[in-house]
Amino acid sequence: YQTGALREFLRVRGAELQHVKAHGILYDMMEKDPALAAAAGEAVLESGGRELIMVALAAGGCDSACRGRGLRVASEGFADRAYNADGTLVSRAQPGSLIDDPDRAAAQAVRLATDGRVRTIEGGELSLAVQTICCHGDTPGAPRIVRAVREALEKAGCRIRAMRAFVPIP
Repeated sequence: YQTGALREFLRVRGAELQHVKAHGILYDMMEKDPALAAAAGEAVLESGGRELIMVALAAGGCDSACRGRGLRVASEGFADRAYNADGTLVSRAQPGSLIDDPDRAAAQAVRLATDGRVRTIEGGELSLAVQTICCHGDTPGAPRIVRAVREALEKAGCRIRAMRAFVPIP
């Protein structure tokens, strides 16, 4: 229902819905529950067809479930969050889960975008193919982080574009 309502609001204003991303606990639940991820993917297909992009954690359960259903998926990496060795995000309840230093967040974003690698909270290395980078608006210092990330990505030669310009339609 929400996606359909949002599409209609946008249509009335002469705009178009480009992507859908679950928020917070639903995002986490979809990572752990393939049936829920598949149901969400079906809802996205029903409301927007194959043009609508589903944003999902790179190499995660939702990414896999939605691709398996034929959805257009953007694999997401995080500039301002720490990763576990299994590719999941470190719980916000744990110390070190948030990266609120703009330089550290920018460095992580550039490394994800250019090398497809990220250091885990345990100190290991993880390979992730990401197409989009998230910076949370509720991370302390978010505006400074976003500016630093954008500047660092541009300096590294990364192009910042609308997802519809580069996420392929299956």
